[in-house]
Order: sequence, then C-alpha cells, then structure tokens
Amino acid sequence: MDPIEVVDGGVIVTVWVVPGASRTEVTGLHDGAVRIRVAAPPEGGRANRAVVRQLAKTLGSRRVELRSGASSRRKRFFVGDVAADEVRRVLLAGG
Repeated sequence: MDPIEVVDGGVIVTVWVVPGASRTEVTGLHDGAVRIRVAAPPEGGRANRAVVRQLAKTLGSRRVELRSGASSRRKRFFVGDVAADEVRRVLLAGG
C-alpha cells in the first residue's frame, strides 16, 4: 500500500501517528503509512497540530490539512503544492 496518493493540487499522505514521544520526527513506515512520532499528547488536537507542523516543515509546504482520522492514529493529510516524487524521497528515505 502506497502512503502517498496524488490528487489535484498536491498529495494525500497516510500517516501513523505516535503521540507522546520523546521528540517529533518522521521514522519510516508502519503498516502502509508514514510513521511520525510527535512529542505532543493526543489531547485537544495537539498531536494533530504537531503532525501538521512537522509535515509543513519537512516538505516545505504552507498547505497541510488533516483530511480524515482526527481521533485515530491512522490519519490522512493533504499537502499542497508539492510533487509526489519529492514527498516520497523526503518521507520515505531510510524508511
């Protein structure tokens, strides 16, 4: 299963979130999704906002939006104005 789906205006990235980690980082793949560990707790949407910030920083995009999975570990994020090949290179390197 490919965690990166090309859509109009960008890509959808399927993410497996590990909240409450010691630091925020992209750590490879988990069950067909990009694994992102975040230091934020899974309370009040803090972990979701941390993932948005991490994806924006890592991929250099200002347009990152949670599309589904707000209360689940498996989430789908839209990342705008980026090429799928670049997203794969950056997020899946070493994964």
